[in-house]
Amino acid sequence: MTIKCIAIDDEPLAVKKISGFIQKTPFLELIAECRSAFDAIDLINNNEAQLLFIDINMPDLNGMEFVKSLINKPYIVFTTAYSEYAVEGFKVDAVDYLLKPIDYTSFLKAATKVKNLIDLKSTTPTPAESIKATSSHLFVKSEYKLVRIELDDITYIESQHEYIKINLVNSKPVMTMVSMKTIEDQLPTDRFMRIHRSFIVNLKKITTIERNRILFDDKVLIPVSDQYKDKFQSYIDEFFV
Repeated sequence: MTIKCIAIDDEPLAVKKISGFIQKTPFLELIAECRSAFDAIDLINNNEAQLLFIDINMPDLNGMEFVKSLINKPYIVFTTAYSEYAVEGFKVDAVDYLLKPIDYTSFLKAATKVKNLIDLKSTTPTPAESIKATSSHLFVKSEYKLVRIELDDITYIESQHEYIKINLVNSKPVMTMVSMKTIEDQLPTDRFMRIHRSFIVNLKKITTIERNRILFDDKVLIPVSDQYKDKFQSYIDEFFV
């Protein structure tokens, strides 16, 4: 099965480049090449697109605002020359964010993320909102298996559409079909905190905080949103020397 894609960019060379990458990738299918978001509306409303590669800075209709306006969103990968939009991308549950100039390796990595999400959804029998947790570990359903995860091994948990991605120390992440609210309710509040609509962090794993962002593994920056900023600041103040 191929993933039906739309490339949207007002720059002719940029949209041709993304279209070429799509056509080069065996599990992707290009169904439209659009010079504006308006050109893609009918295809999206008719559920013909599963994945959008969309530029942010476009005349008439900004790509970010366009995605926010969609009711039934396909998977989203933003393409842009401006790194400051990365945090904004989290707010609309974008799967990835590609910074121009885009090379094929980065493109393929983003496309593979989408493929993995779709594959996981097809192998999940029911979207059961179930999770078993104790004070030291939890069990989650992942690809027909029950996987035991030690709470101390969790660094942060990330929402990805109808799934969550549990990032672990020295182990590959675990994907499971459960809501952020469900897992948040199961985790001990003295050890885990939701700091964003899309992120829960293990408080014991925080080593660096920079401008309302938490740095993990020297490369992953997680934003603290306004909704959770006061609660997180209270936690920091309690231990600040």
